[in-house]
Amino acid sequence: MRQNLARRAALVDAAIELLARDGARGLTFRGVDAEAQVPKGTASNYFASRDDLLNQAGARIYERLRPDDATMEAMLTGPATRSRTAQLVREVVDRVSAFGTGYLALLELRLEATRRPELRALLTERVKEDVENNVTAHLEAGLPGDADAVRMIYLAANWLVVERLTLPDVFPGSQAGDLIEELVERLLPDDAA
Repeated sequence: MRQNLARRAALVDAAIELLARDGARGLTFRGVDAEAQVPKGTASNYFASRDDLLNQAGARIYERLRPDDATMEAMLTGPATRSRTAQLVREVVDRVSAFGTGYLALLELRLEATRRPELRALLTERVKEDVENNVTAHLEAGLPGDADAVRMIYLAANWLVVERLTLPDVFPGSQAGDLIEELVERLLPDDAA
């Protein structure tokens, strides 16, 4: 059976919204149909199982989180300084936080992955790829710091996004930006070094 790719994407996006709002237990084919505003039974025609839907939601979140080519190009240009690195980290935190439902759905998927080996394998591969892409882009741009420093910034920035989306009053507004500045300053060598 030939399937409509736009409808498939709409169904997966609806699944992401459900995961973020209702958690993994709220993700049902019927719920996806309702969220996507399609006839009952549509999601079950597009996905072989709930596991298939979870896996595709995980893949789709990473598609939507990945910066476009223009953003990537802008990230690779500019001065190779700690200040520029802090600016880039702030921009990434802001961009990822802007797709809050996607990130919250990803957290739900991570929890679900502890019980689903196929989903765990998919997310492990995607996260490893994301980390290594961050390391490679950072090093190719000539920004200060080594691969381990980039990985530590990655971990801290990800948890900052979690705080921002789940408990936004823990590190409000400018305090989050100040923490990013301090993190980068402590982890990366001085520009003059």
